[in-house]
Amino acid sequence: MYIKRHLEEVIKECLEQFPIVLVTGPRQVGKTTLLQCLCDDYKYVILEDVFVLIEALEETNLFLKNYQPPLFIDEVQYAPSIFRYLKMYVDMNKQKGSFALTGSQAFELMKGVSETLAGRMAIVELKGLSFREIHHIEFIEEVCRNFKMKKLIGKDTTLLM
Repeated sequence: MYIKRHLEEVIKECLEQFPIVLVTGPRQVGKTTLLQCLCDDYKYVILEDVFVLIEALEETNLFLKNYQPPLFIDEVQYAPSIFRYLKMYVDMNKQKGSFALTGSQAFELMKGVSETLAGRMAIVELKGLSFREIHHIEFIEEVCRNFKMKKLIGKDTTLLM
């Protein structure tokens, strides 16, 4: 059963504004499931597949010809060298929403991303399910009888008593 995540709208907006969107986070928080739901019209490739990984690492140009955008690359941390090729593709094509990526928060991955793809990619960090997500409570609904949620213009959502 799929549980709607509050970050879905943020990721949709990022896909409309950036050529590349990277969803990071700990293992088993739903990064792949979330992007599969949001990017159902994207071609899907997972870099845990040894043959795909070898192609991505050793023949990156061929990999990008075989798997053209819109492309969802799962577990991108296994091929950090792919980022410079994504940069070249994005610089040539300038198309929003070309690549959706998932990856761990490994320091080396994030270092390579920030240096190579600055301004070309949105990075969204996904955490585990929140109380609201588990219980299907929208931010505009009351959490408890004595608490109300109020969305402040230009600010974060705040609990008011």
